[in-house]
Amino acid sequence: MKPNDVSSTPANVSPVTVGSVEPTPTQPAQQQAAVALVRAQIDNLYASSNQTTTATTEPQQTLEDVNPYDRTHTANPQPTADQWKQYHSAWQTYYQKYYEGYYTHHLNQVKQAAIQQASAPGQQYFSNQPKEEPAVETLSKDEALFDLRQKLLSKVQASAKKARKSRHFVPITSALIVMLIFAFLQYNRVIIANVMAYVSPGNIDPQNIVIDPSTDINVGPEPRLIIPKINVDVPVSYDIGNDYASQMKAMAVGVAHFAIPGADSHPGQVGNTVIAGHSSNDLLDSGDYKFIFAQLDKLTVGDSIYANYQGKRYTYTVTGKTVVEPTDVNKLVYPTTKPVMTLLTCTPLGTALHRLLVTAEQVSPDPSKSTAAPVSTASTQNVTMPGNSPTLFERLFGQK
Repeated sequence: MKPNDVSSTPANVSPVTVGSVEPTPTQPAQQQAAVALVRAQIDNLYASSNQTTTATTEPQQTLEDVNPYDRTHTANPQPTADQWKQYHSAWQTYYQKYYEGYYTHHLNQVKQAAIQQASAPGQQYFSNQPKEEPAVETLSKDEALFDLRQKLLSKVQASAKKARKSRHFVPITSALIVMLIFAFLQYNRVIIANVMAYVSPGNIDPQNIVIDPSTDINVGPEPRLIIPKINVDVPVSYDIGNDYASQMKAMAVGVAHFAIPGADSHPGQVGNTVIAGHSSNDLLDSGDYKFIFAQLDKLTVGDSIYANYQGKRYTYTVTGKTVVEPTDVNKLVYPTTKPVMTLLTCTPLGTALHRLLVTAEQVSPDPSKSTAAPVSTASTQNVTMPGNSPTLFERLFGQK
């Protein structure tokens, strides 16, 4: 609708043309004056609007002339070095104050909890005087750092103390080594004897291999004892004393003739010929025959034993074996009409607790042609069967 287009007018006002201010003859004079005034004001408004539009109107670009990819904004200014320093300083100050307040708060809580626990009713049961509540102290930054340093120092000292104590294993190890050495020196015969029980303790000379035990042949003049089953070929010392020193000296170079009254015959004579040898002895002792009878308990009934004596070989057959006490020398003395040989050694291996006796009868040469043994009137009292040398402890503290 245009301003000069009047759709409805008052009943007493007739429509007029825009721009015309002439009153009609039928309108009252006042109404015509009011209408003229309104129209004049509207015309003034349209006139000023047209002038402004004409003055401000400039040529406009069309949408086709505008490039949407053209950058019309300016670049943001980059922060300077001083601004970065200020930024980081502000954050460092913030975190420092935050953690300082955080740890101080928790430290105060721990202190308050300790104070409350110390002042609990159970702690004041034996006291009639009320305890004063200690004032809660607030630690400063320096105090908190000092406490932290003290804790770290105490941990370092504790670790260093443990490290110093760890060197105590050196004397302990040394003591263990010394104990092992003493144990080996004390019980070496037990270890070695059990090993030697599975190893041949001697070497058989090929010329002493017996093909026919019943053959009467001549041999060398050296007295020897030969037991093929356990690979023993060892020299024999006859006609020596039956005391401990003489027996040990003879057994260092072979086996020994242990002659006592009633059992002092020689090969080829009626009676009991006793031959003693070591089953085990101390490693530090001299001699090459410390384990010569280590396998003597393997002999069984029917096994052959050969004794070379005065240029002749005598053949014996095992008839039995038994275990006796070292003082049971009477077990060696018994009446017999045949030439008999008894092999004597210590048992069990590595000890001198008991004595093993292996008995054998002569089968070659003809035992019926044997001569009688000389008669001895010596006493057998205080005579003990030979055994091993003293152990390390027995040498240090005296033999039992």
